[in-house]
Amino acid sequence: MMLAIPLPFVAALLLFMTGVLLRYRYPQNSQKPFWFIILCTLMVMVVGLRWTVDIALFRFLQPILGASVPAAAWLCFVGAHRSKPNTRLHWLGPVIVLVSSFLYPYIWVGTVDVLLVSLYLGYGSLLLKSSFSMPEQVRLTDVSKVLIAERVAGGLLLFSALVDGVLSYDILLLGAQHTNLILSIGYLVLIPAVVAAVIVVSLSTPSSIEHNQAYVQLQMSHGPSEEADKSPTGLVSSLDEDEETAHIAAKLDALMREHQVFKDPDLSLNRLARKLGIPARKISSAVNQTHNENISKVINTYRIEHAKTLLKQSDETITDIFLNSGFQTKSNFNREFSRITGQTPSEFRSSSPVSD
Repeated sequence: MMLAIPLPFVAALLLFMTGVLLRYRYPQNSQKPFWFIILCTLMVMVVGLRWTVDIALFRFLQPILGASVPAAAWLCFVGAHRSKPNTRLHWLGPVIVLVSSFLYPYIWVGTVDVLLVSLYLGYGSLLLKSSFSMPEQVRLTDVSKVLIAERVAGGLLLFSALVDGVLSYDILLLGAQHTNLILSIGYLVLIPAVVAAVIVVSLSTPSSIEHNQAYVQLQMSHGPSEEADKSPTGLVSSLDEDEETAHIAAKLDALMREHQVFKDPDLSLNRLARKLGIPARKISSAVNQTHNENISKVINTYRIEHAKTLLKQSDETITDIFLNSGFQTKSNFNREFSRITGQTPSEFRSSSPVSD
């Protein structure tokens, strides 16, 4: 008992410190994770107070805050897939829980618990389903880790539903004999893990300021492309599916070779769609059919080919080369270079003398 009581407050303090540090270090794209962390901090604190001093206000607030967490997590992740997600509908769940909390004396005692479990199950399932589609707004270099984070968050929400169900069973039928243990597992392990997943996706989605700066730099370096001014409906509708796929693949290849758009470290599928004047989903589908790889790996192939040329023909440092090729981290560059060439950048350079 002595161990279980202070843990929620320690966890809340650590979450709050994480949020403040994140906001300080990444002011441009940390707004969503910061407020999500604040929400989780409040929830963990209320849970701790609810089971230590047991005031009616905390019993009232706990399910409302708990219902807000899966909806908020979903909204953080859906921004990676769509630029303007519908937010109002997703606050309906917490509102229903709020109303049910007001009507608690007049409804079935387990109503709020059933609603909470349903919300966690629903949003966990939505996140898992969403993780199998290409996130259009995130950097292409970060697609893999964002999808993993999304699946982790979805799985954790599903597990949270199980924890809430067990907690309700313990309270209603067992007299809350195991409540402290269940809360310790549920809120002190699952919530920080979901927070970590939200941070990953938020930091992998470039802010509008970063996007605009990268766009201007590319335009100055390579000049405007003809495709940039075309609307997403610019693709000829009379093309059949195979011709359309080949057409998209050819336009993508031309854009990469002629304008070297892959050099943009913040390049996302959505930005690529605007450059080509083709819907993002069509680009993703065409690339998958043509290369049997997702768009992230295909763009990295262009980057690695460019890096190989620099390794052969220049004496730039490897750090300068991976930055000039569109990679943001050396670890990601080394991993992709080894995947494509079977060598490390240093091994490739030593086996290929610098050309004059």
